[in-house]
Amino acid sequence: MSAPHLPKVAGIDPTVPVSTHTAGSLSGVPAAPGAFVQDRLAGWVSDLTTLHELTERLARTSALDDALRELLDAGAALVGARRGLVVFEPSDHRGPVSTVGLGLAHAELGHIETVPRSATSYGRILEGAPDAEGTRTTPDLLGDITLDPRRREVAARLGYAASYAVPIAAEATGRLGAAVWLYDEPAEPLERQRHLVTLYAGYAGEHLARLLELERARADVATVAEELLPTRLPRVSGVQLAARHRAAPEGGGDWYDALALPEGALGLAVGSVDGSGPSALAAMGRLRAGLRAYAVMEGEDPVAVLSDLELLLRLTEPARSATALFAYCEPSCRKILLAGAGHTPPLLIGDGHTEFVETSVSAPLGMLACWEAPSVEIAPAPGETVLLYTDGLLRRTGDSTDRAFARLHSAAARVPKALRDDASAVADHVLRTMLPDGLDQGGGSEDVVVLAARFD
Repeated sequence: MSAPHLPKVAGIDPTVPVSTHTAGSLSGVPAAPGAFVQDRLAGWVSDLTTLHELTERLARTSALDDALRELLDAGAALVGARRGLVVFEPSDHRGPVSTVGLGLAHAELGHIETVPRSATSYGRILEGAPDAEGTRTTPDLLGDITLDPRRREVAARLGYAASYAVPIAAEATGRLGAAVWLYDEPAEPLERQRHLVTLYAGYAGEHLARLLELERARADVATVAEELLPTRLPRVSGVQLAARHRAAPEGGGDWYDALALPEGALGLAVGSVDGSGPSALAAMGRLRAGLRAYAVMEGEDPVAVLSDLELLLRLTEPARSATALFAYCEPSCRKILLAGAGHTPPLLIGDGHTEFVETSVSAPLGMLACWEAPSVEIAPAPGETVLLYTDGLLRRTGDSTDRAFARLHSAAARVPKALRDDASAVADHVLRTMLPDGLDQGGGSEDVVVLAARFD
């Protein structure tokens, strides 16, 4: 009679022997058939539990580098290694490309990368070599004289003696990279360990493919957002300009503009369209293009410019609202006429004082049947800087509105005197002070725009 057929449990191959459980008793007496089956089932349940825990941890990662580190940690536990690296290199060459190490310093990774790629098992996986399936395990790096001398030299220098590599791939994207784990002594994973890490790597590949598509989409959105904003700021006598833009991952609708106008005048604008994603970017592009046209035709009247912009918003985006501020500047006489539609007030930064410009309370564009608000005139003193910004600068701090405004005032007031002659330095100081610890470089849920104009 043939042996009973063993069931396959959640991807665990019942034909692969259990490495962590014994099928016989400690006394050496053969186990009863029932005990053997129970031991085998206990092994499958243990494997299933381990895979579930590891894949759950991987599923909680939302960034590529975090997922790659989790993959390395989990794989090391499964194959019994303590060091390794993963090279993320999508076969379609659309990036990003990344190498992450486990227990390896940056210099040590550099040493490993000096080995010819074709001489390593993970390198042959990345190159799609026909025999890559057979080159995953290298149980004795130092004793195998058929290996590339440079590979053996690096292994001896870094103190590892064996390696095990697996491909990382997904059904939709194909090859994504390869992971390799390193052993301190000649060794190779047991058959059961290889089976488990292969299952885990398959799940990891699909998860990494999803994160890759998400990162590519965010990069595309960021590219579109940057292309919709000015590629360079105009040079107008009597004023120095600097702009900073930090886009949210989903792509927000904050924007700025600066354009030279007839008779040496200058138009400055900042605004924010509600919502995020491609539709907000499209609306932002239309509003900015419209404002440029209106500024050329009637820039000396900021209220008229915003009124026309409000009509454009109603015609093109009837369900959307936006805030905006437009300033008509005459640098030769340091005169600014501005109007705002629900937008945050500008800051006037000087050596002896820092104050918000008193603008009238007004509704955002698209909120009322007919938008209207008076303009405000200010006259910056020589050397003073007018700072325009969007409310994302306040919201990304996580503070209440009042506290965020107080922080902004404090950040502007504390710009070192040595930096106040440079509009770029003023903008950078305010941004770093408001958003420390790298928050000024991205990762927040809000777009941020800062536009500084220093008058001679």
